Amino acid sequence: MPADDTPDLVPLFSRIADALERIAPASPHLSDWNTDPAYVWTRTGARAIPTLEAPTLALLRGIDGQKARVVANVTRHASGHAAHDMLLWGSRGMGKSALVRAAVRNAQTNDAASIALVQVSQDAIADVTRLFTELARQQRQFLVFIDDLGFDENDVSGPRLLRSWLEGGVEARPANVRLAVTSNRRAIVSRTMSEQDDPINARDAVDDKLALADRFGLSIGFHNCDQPDYLAIIAGYAQAFGLEYSDADALEWATRRGARSGRVAWQYIAELAGRAGKSV
Repeated sequence: MPADDTPDLVPLFSRIADALERIAPASPHLSDWNTDPAYVWTRTGARAIPTLEAPTLALLRGIDGQKARVVANVTRHASGHAAHDMLLWGSRGMGKSALVRAAVRNAQTNDAASIALVQVSQDAIADVTRLFTELARQQRQFLVFIDDLGFDENDVSGPRLLRSWLEGGVEARPANVRLAVTSNRRAIVSRTMSEQDDPINARDAVDDKLALADRFGLSIGFHNCDQPDYLAIIAGYAQAFGLEYSDADALEWATRRGARSGRVAWQYIAELAGRAGKSV
């Protein structure tokens, strides 16, 4: 057949390729892990966060011991020195997540490029191994953050994944990555009385889940604050933002909320600022 009569298939192939991309678009690919202070890892890939929102360390009151340990560990990791994976567990609203973010932002004040926070969404936990592969190629330290982690009683794959990340092997986190996990309970997985009574229950498997906490180099507990600590948190916030208050009013707020915690204290500060026509 003469060359002139050969059909031009290029436009046809281009239309087919365009149609396939619309049907199954490619996952977004993050080209640069070295410019932003934080990232979010989802099932579709990574997203850069240009500003890491976190309170200053001075504002985190009532958790001085926990703060010192977390900040020291994150600082060491940012410097490329030996550092631990961390499990922050305990009462809600006592600053576990805020402390992780604040510690990373504090480390970035000395060298913004030294370390980044990578928060993993709950639906992307099973895909963290792929995240590790990407981070291992970077000349930067990373703190991979899983917030409010908890496993169902029948979940076997989740604890197994976490164990593989912490214990080594082909799926372990690379040398420039450490994990920070927050949970409302130290065991990460709930334990019911039926597990004690069932003679054929896989008790060893349950104990294995409970022992996950022991695989973290740092396991730090956060407990409900007492009245003096609650008022000290209020005082620190009020001084920082120039707000006036009374102890009686602050305690009444906590009574109405049914709890004393750093979160409740911050909510009270937001209320005070609103009354005063200020922002926080």
